[in-house]
Amino acid sequence: MQKIMGLDVGTKRIGIALSDFLLLTAQPCETINREPEPAAIKKITLLCEQNNVSKIVIGLPKNMNGTIGEQAKDCENFSNLLKMSIPHCEIIFEDERLTSRQAENILAMQGKKYTKNKGLVDLKSACIILQQYLDRK
Repeated sequence: MQKIMGLDVGTKRIGIALSDFLLLTAQPCETINREPEPAAIKKITLLCEQNNVSKIVIGLPKNMNGTIGEQAKDCENFSNLLKMSIPHCEIIFEDERLTSRQAENILAMQGKKYTKNKGLVDLKSACIILQQYLDRK
């Protein structure tokens, strides 16, 4: 059985989520530092191997008008590094506009203090990105 990984790639941190084996739900995995980038790529590669991941869904932060901005280009560049490190995994982009705001709202409703732990927002965003993809499939 294979899983799907969801990534919320930010400039400082990367939120990581994993699907269940039935590909129905997104579960939080962990948040890692993006720098140094080779270490982040190595960690994601290891998690893919340990969890039998066949696809990686990366949130693409498009501008509100749907265009590709600097942050989206940065995610595309990061995905190219991942493709070289994990050639057997299919990489898919998922529109992630407003997922951070959605994640903050969910965490606030759960009573979790996320303002001092931005990693919680990245982790929840990764779950939202992956869940959006799973729900569409």
